[in-house]
Amino acid sequence: MAHSDDKEKDIIDKDLYEEIDPEEMYELVQEERRKLREEEQQEKAPQKKKSWLPKWLIWLIALAMFIQVIAILPQTFSIPAMEFIQTSARLLQDDTVDQYRDAVVVIEGEDNKGTGFNISEEGYIITNYHVIEDQPTITVAFREDGLFHGKVVETYPDIDLAIIDIEAEDVPYLTLSDATEDQSGEHVLFIGNPLRLNGIANEGDIIGMHQLASWELPVYMLNAPVYRGNSGSPVINEQGEVIAVVFATQKNETYGRIGLAVPIEYMQEKPSSLFD
Repeated sequence: MAHSDDKEKDIIDKDLYEEIDPEEMYELVQEERRKLREEEQQEKAPQKKKSWLPKWLIWLIALAMFIQVIAILPQTFSIPAMEFIQTSARLLQDDTVDQYRDAVVVIEGEDNKGTGFNISEEGYIITNYHVIEDQPTITVAFREDGLFHGKVVETYPDIDLAIIDIEAEDVPYLTLSDATEDQSGEHVLFIGNPLRLNGIANEGDIIGMHQLASWELPVYMLNAPVYRGNSGSPVINEQGEVIAVVFATQKNETYGRIGLAVPIEYMQEKPSSLFD
């Protein structure tokens, strides 16, 4: 049986959690900015010998160097995306935040990928329903504990949540909040796998509740950089408890681009042996 399990794991995408260190990305970007500033200073400073290179060629070379650094990233980022990478690098200097990241997983189906997080030593993973919907196979990857086959055991399509069982033992997990009051005004952080990156931490505030036309219950609005791939990210309060799950973004007339998150209490109120 052990031999069979090893063979199955060989078939799984072993690069599923090939993590790019946010600190490394931050340093690369900062280093390239430093080089560009030095180029500018050298251009302005008086020189004994005039460069044989035309000014336009020097700028073209500098631009090519910058593009080369960006090309090593999985995707070309906008300026706001660069800023959220820098924020992540700063947040992950906190050992507690880094420990939270151990419980956040990559979830990959046959043609879909998203974020999830573990809530039990036995390996029960919460994610969005739309991440696992119609996926015949599901793989769950922890940063430190490796890859697992996942089985969907609970679904809540009306609040876009689901639970996956990976039949694990002693894996890192996050604690769910049992608070039922409105969390508006709370400063929070969330960890996920946006823009094809893994284990990116970010922060923001819950700025209020929002009623979607297609939902019966209101959801939280986050003034935070939520991107594709953050679906299923845990929203963690200052006490280290999960109070919501990111599931979408929206362009709001008042606040601009915002993230939307499902209050975790909605799932805890559902009939389930997991929350008895």
